[in-house]
Amino acid sequence: MKGYEPRSSSSCAACKLLKRRCAPTCIFAPYFRSDECKKFAKVHKVFGASNVSKILFEVPEEQREDTVNSLAYEADARLKDPVYGCIGAIALLQTKMVELQHDLALARARLARYSSASAAAAADDSFLSFPSSSIDNSFLPAHVGLPPFPDSSSSCCDVDDGFSSSQVQLSSRHDMMDDFFQTPYIF
Repeated sequence: MKGYEPRSSSSCAACKLLKRRCAPTCIFAPYFRSDECKKFAKVHKVFGASNVSKILFEVPEEQREDTVNSLAYEADARLKDPVYGCIGAIALLQTKMVELQHDLALARARLARYSSASAAAAADDSFLSFPSSSIDNSFLPAHVGLPPFPDSSSSCCDVDDGFSSSQVQLSSRHDMMDDFFQTPYIF
């Protein structure tokens, strides 16, 4: 087990908090060192020492450290958010991920639109770079070049780029999202 130091004469954090004598075979000693009293206090408050010991006995020894870290994280999340706990953090991250995926799709669409416009302009420029003796200039428009950059009042191709949106449009984007991503449901 990594990070395990041989026990000194002091009790582990669990035995200190529970005010009992720490036996050499204490299940908590390798995972709750004597200087980690707050860690065990949170786990004990949420899960109870008896339940934690049952969980640790059921888990294979090589997975116990990860189990204790998971229990400590879950206990900390439950104490910060008593209603949703870890599920609230997961739902918040899922909502953020959906928003970022939407913004990424908008950025890709905008990039594709501008790259196709610049490719068309480059094709027009290469067409005009031929010697004038080989091209009949009578059918060319007077001004050939890059298309004008769209201003914020008009929208090109009816694509909402997300950068010029008003606050009302931004809030409506959140309203259209599935309710599962807004508030976590516990079944």
